[in-house]
Amino acid sequence: MLLLCDHVSKSFGETVIFQDAVFTLEEREKAAIVGPNGAGKSTLIKTFTGEEEADSGQFVLAKGKTVGYLAQNPVFETDQTIYETLLDVKKDLVFMEKKIRDLEHAMSELSGEELAECMAQYDRVSHEFERAGGFVYRSEMTGVLKGLGFTEAEFDKPVSQLSGGQRTRVFLGRLLLTKPDLLLLDEPTDHLDLHSIVWLETFLINYPGSVLLVAHDRYFMDRIATKIIEIDQTKVSVFSGNYSAYSEKKAMLREAALRAWENQQEQIKHQEEVIEKLRSFNREKSVRRAESREKMLQKMDVLEKPVEEKNEMFFTLTPAVESGKDVLAAENLAKSYGDHCLFSGVDLDIKRGERVAIIGDNGTGKTTLLKILTGLVPADEGSFRLGSKVHVGYYDQEHQVLHPEKTIFEEIQDEYPTMNHTQIRNMLAAFLFTGDDVFKKIALLSGGERGRVSLAKLMLSHANFLMLDEPTNHLDMVSKEILENALNAYTGTLLYVSHDRYFINRTATRILDLRDGSFHNYIGNYDYYLGERAKEEAAAPASEADDAFVSRNVTQSKSDWLDKKEKEAKERKRVSDLKKTEEEIDRLEKQLSSIDEALMREEVYSSPSETLKYHKERESVSARLEELYEKWEELS
Repeated sequence: MLLLCDHVSKSFGETVIFQDAVFTLEEREKAAIVGPNGAGKSTLIKTFTGEEEADSGQFVLAKGKTVGYLAQNPVFETDQTIYETLLDVKKDLVFMEKKIRDLEHAMSELSGEELAECMAQYDRVSHEFERAGGFVYRSEMTGVLKGLGFTEAEFDKPVSQLSGGQRTRVFLGRLLLTKPDLLLLDEPTDHLDLHSIVWLETFLINYPGSVLLVAHDRYFMDRIATKIIEIDQTKVSVFSGNYSAYSEKKAMLREAALRAWENQQEQIKHQEEVIEKLRSFNREKSVRRAESREKMLQKMDVLEKPVEEKNEMFFTLTPAVESGKDVLAAENLAKSYGDHCLFSGVDLDIKRGERVAIIGDNGTGKTTLLKILTGLVPADEGSFRLGSKVHVGYYDQEHQVLHPEKTIFEEIQDEYPTMNHTQIRNMLAAFLFTGDDVFKKIALLSGGERGRVSLAKLMLSHANFLMLDEPTNHLDMVSKEILENALNAYTGTLLYVSHDRYFINRTATRILDLRDGSFHNYIGNYDYYLGERAKEEAAAPASEADDAFVSRNVTQSKSDWLDKKEKEAKERKRVSDLKKTEEEIDRLEKQLSSIDEALMREEVYSSPSETLKYHKERESVSARLEELYEKWEELS
């Protein structure tokens, strides 16, 4: 055992965050902490690192083990370049490397016994240097930096000139290179593009130490986590498996708990009715029986009603009118900023009912394309046109379409003046804005709250063509699933930018991959896209050695895709076999009925030979039915 969380509790004032948390983490185990926003996921990690003090309980780390921690917004200041910052982690190897060069220089000027002594020292230092990974550490650093989205041209860039997100990536790179026994990662996929997230997944899957992480990226947790630690209503629970397995188990447990509570309530109601009836008889025996039942009822261990989710949004997206079949046509679109070309020669043809996801690395122009199509940014070249009866609804990840000086209520009221106060309040309540919350100014809202206001406006727009820029940013997992369900039920057309692969997998019917300045079209969801990319990689493997890690990621993705396809094929065969078995059972049962009817006819039962023939046939059919019944139980 690497780590023990031993009955840890934490409160802020009178607000209990979590209590009596118990879990373990084994060596090489990868675990994810999940829960609604504000449940205390980051706080749990901070109580372990000492940033927050636990009210009770303790964390016990195995003796001699090291810990590395990535906070959500790490404070990281240095005058060094990106490369120097990571090189600082390997300063022991840099020192040994310099020592080796010094010894090599010395050996060229020495002789005799001094030379022999210098050569012996050289052998010792070289052996230690090789054992510590000295001959590969520079290529390892380059691989980590490129994996996290930095180009070689940026290696000499001072960290002080980087954005907050870029600094976080540098800090993460340093942390990965230190190779601690336990990695604590709080939202490690923030500020990473898809390419870098896939690289980080592969790194962590193969990481020889343990990982404890907080994340909202469900696809990321599916790939990495083997254990889920849930914080919900101050209670900490542990589930084995990845996020999808946890989600299924959680739903089953909740349903079972609700069913058990409902059944017990029915039993209690029934007993109370029986007691009341017995008392109404007003006989000594019946009263005693009523009292006996009453005592049994009082001793019953009454189950608590499962707590209903109070933090779930509820909304539907309904187009006011149906658009024409052709929704969007774009020809030869191009956009550059200075000498930097984002994309060129882009042609788009989107039909009614399609759900198209745009993916690609950060800075490739995905958001810019949406802004061109919504008229917020002009294209350098090309043109586009919307089809007949197309009404666009736009969700901006930066929420610039919201007015910071207005309150939430005013934002809706000014946009939709025909709505009365009650209608506005009811609608905002569906997005978790109740009471005085509706009078908060937009400027004072968190990213998640602004996202919910934008979604509320989107719902009211009744648009039949939605363009969404990173719609799942700042949403907790429950809200993401609600949005997914709403979009899957939406009868209009959808074009969106997202790096949330779980979301893409559930909602997209087509993927546009923006790479190398042009779009590559894939008809299917994210899993289909991975399979096609794996085929392309196999047909034309990466030619540059620096891109070797891409090949490893695609190979891993291909393996996942092939496993998925194999499981789907087995499931299709099972369903097919089950159907065939049921059909054969039905046919043989009818045959058995026909035999029984024949045995009742006089011309049959009066003839021994005929009777024997039908009995043998009946035995054969019955025996086959028994086999089919067993097969049916296995298949079903």
